[in-house]
Amino acid sequence: MFSLIGTVIVGFVIGLIARAIKPGDDKLGLIMTSVLGIAGSFGASFVGEKMGWYAPGAPAGWIASVVGAIVLLAIYGMVAKK
Repeated sequence: MFSLIGTVIVGFVIGLIARAIKPGDDKLGLIMTSVLGIAGSFGASFVGEKMGWYAPGAPAGWIASVVGAIVLLAIYGMVAKK
């Protein structure tokens, strides 16, 4: 239970950092910011595991999670414009 709460809190912080770094006006709410950060973290873990950077089941670091969230934010921006 506490790991889920911790994941949501860390995901929210990562989402906020990603939104602050990426320029532009992204109209995301509080929940979408958290989902963006959590998905960026999971995506960075997945890619890092497949590339051999992380052991299976190991979480990604903060920098990789932020980069993953920025990538997802950029994809979201391209999809939302259409």
